[in-house]
Amino acid sequence: MLGLVPMKASSQVNILVVDDVPEKILEIELALAELGQNIIKAQSGRDALRVLLKDDCAVILLDVNMADMDGFETAALIRERKRSEYTPIIFITAFNDEALMAKGYSLGAVDFISTPIDPDVLRTKVGVFVDLYQKTEAVRHQAAH
Repeated sequence: MLGLVPMKASSQVNILVVDDVPEKILEIELALAELGQNIIKAQSGRDALRVLLKDDCAVILLDVNMADMDGFETAALIRERKRSEYTPIIFITAFNDEALMAKGYSLGAVDFISTPIDPDVLRTKVGVFVDLYQKTEAVRHQAAH
């Protein structure tokens, strides 16, 4: 782990987990619990977009293969919105396909994690973006004052 200390409840950041399989969301939530952050769960791309209308997130974990709107369609719509155009997206996928990965990176993915998920790898990768988000917010807060 990166040596991240869980933040107080008031300074938790949001991590958005998007998957249409509740068991997979639970698996990710359990793996990330150690980070002490606010996990927001969405079971579809549409739900994720609704969340992002009102909440900023440090990172989005987005399943590639979902029923109604897949992860790539969701990512494209996330990128269209000014407020979320630079939010890091990590795609979760069972497939290790070069073309699939190229498409994801073209939509602004910062990484891919393949299933089954290694909890330590997931925590480490997400922890980097949580830490970066917290530092960026601290700089913004200092600049505003």
